[in-house]
Amino acid sequence: MGWMADETGLERCAANHVPLTPLSHLRRAADVFADRIALIYGDTQRSYRDYHARVSQLASALAGVGVAPGEVVATLLPNVPAQVEAHFAVPACGAVLNTINTRLDVDTVRYILDHGGAKVLLADSAVIDLAEAACAELSNAPIIIEVPDAAAGIAASGQHRVYDDFLAEGDPGFDWIMPQDEWESLALNYTSGTTGRPKGVVYHHRGAYLMTMGTAIAWQMPLQARYLTIVPLFHCNGWNHSWMMPMLGGTVICCRDITARAIYGAIADHGATHFGGAPIVLNAIINARDEDRRPFDHVVQVYTAGAPPPAATLRAIEPLGFHVTQVYGLTETYGHVTECLWRGEDWDHLPEDERYAIKARTGIAMPMMEDITVLDPETMAPIPRDGAALGEIMHRGNCVMKGYFRNPEATAKAFEGGYFHSGDIAYMHPDGWIKIADRAKDIIISGGENVSSVEVENALMHHPAVLLAAVVAKPDDKWGEVPCAFVEVKEGREVTEADLIAFCRERLAGFKTPKAVVFRELPKTSTGKIQKFELRELARAMGG
Repeated sequence: MGWMADETGLERCAANHVPLTPLSHLRRAADVFADRIALIYGDTQRSYRDYHARVSQLASALAGVGVAPGEVVATLLPNVPAQVEAHFAVPACGAVLNTINTRLDVDTVRYILDHGGAKVLLADSAVIDLAEAACAELSNAPIIIEVPDAAAGIAASGQHRVYDDFLAEGDPGFDWIMPQDEWESLALNYTSGTTGRPKGVVYHHRGAYLMTMGTAIAWQMPLQARYLTIVPLFHCNGWNHSWMMPMLGGTVICCRDITARAIYGAIADHGATHFGGAPIVLNAIINARDEDRRPFDHVVQVYTAGAPPPAATLRAIEPLGFHVTQVYGLTETYGHVTECLWRGEDWDHLPEDERYAIKARTGIAMPMMEDITVLDPETMAPIPRDGAALGEIMHRGNCVMKGYFRNPEATAKAFEGGYFHSGDIAYMHPDGWIKIADRAKDIIISGGENVSSVEVENALMHHPAVLLAAVVAKPDDKWGEVPCAFVEVKEGREVTEADLIAFCRERLAGFKTPKAVVFRELPKTSTGKIQKFELRELARAMGG
């Protein structure tokens, strides 16, 4: 029997064991950073003292209308202060936060409210019709609290209780209901399922807490960082960043309408130091009109995710004063869990082409994750680290969801073999850095050869006239399927189908070159991801 086998008296107790929760960050900040600015939106600036009081009032008001611990409170809000406040207030009354994408259709919102069982719905006045229509046919409809937005000139409809009045019913001294167990549910996020019904991903307090810690370390964030909310807060809870900022005594700068002008304004006027966004946001900055640009004298740190950024995009944005790091994750992993960590002196001296190709990699596991690797999904064996063999990205660690709400079959399938199966196809470089080749459903198999749509898109994005490119499979009588490109052209530029095919042929193997190019606006999700399933249908209609 080992010397330490007798641990009598060394049990967990209130003094030495507290469930991990991001709520702790704001409780501390209200004391430590009381007079620092927690939140900026338009002309409104709130100190941590005020922010904490408003969060307490909202938690108290929710409890006052009968929201019990473990019940769900939903939001239909853009990146406005009420959405940030709800991230703390809903769990502070013991409830679970369900942020809903404001750009979904009525039927999907109705399904989410019904499936999640929301008791209260905070809805922006601009989408109040959507909220009402979604609630209309529910037998247990949530109480609607309407959130007008004076700063954006959006007035209340007059049909519902208004957010500030509701808040005023609450007690700023409300005693927060902290989790008794860090495994308790914190948030419910419905995945944007392109087929079938969306699945409800459940987060726990522990995962969100560790996400905030790991992100601050990986991003090397300073105290008093100023974070601009470009990623919608309804998307993986804004990658958990609003839960992180009080830990740093930092400032959340709310951005309702995501435009290059708004981004430059937040950097120039409010000193934004960090933001996250899809590659489409980087494109908007690169291609901004001169009158929308503003000078600034610091380097802005940017996390990009949602789709692998083309090397050409990274090369174009960095000279403008933005330092971009690619990160990767899914709704099921609380947001980003890999980063393309830069290996300083090993890579600094490389020629520009190679440097930006490395920056376009998916990267390695961030510190809050146990293991992120590429395995054969059938055998669960590791694939060779040869920069070629394809497998599926697999995740294991504390920032993997509890599972899919009320869907044990899908949960079990996702966790088979002790890893979360991402559905993302990738290869590994000899140094262990992962590179996404594609979503499993986006791989194009042409004449038995695998074609990565991402690789073809990267080639197209190098063309000076191309603003955005998406490549999907088009049925082909001879090859089974061939790459078909859909392209948005930059304002004032002209380019032909033949030009782009020839351009790709210089850069890609023949079988990877697009066999057709369609010029049109690309359909996008709220987070700027291109909706390839729509493009696949268009390509199918073109036939072989």
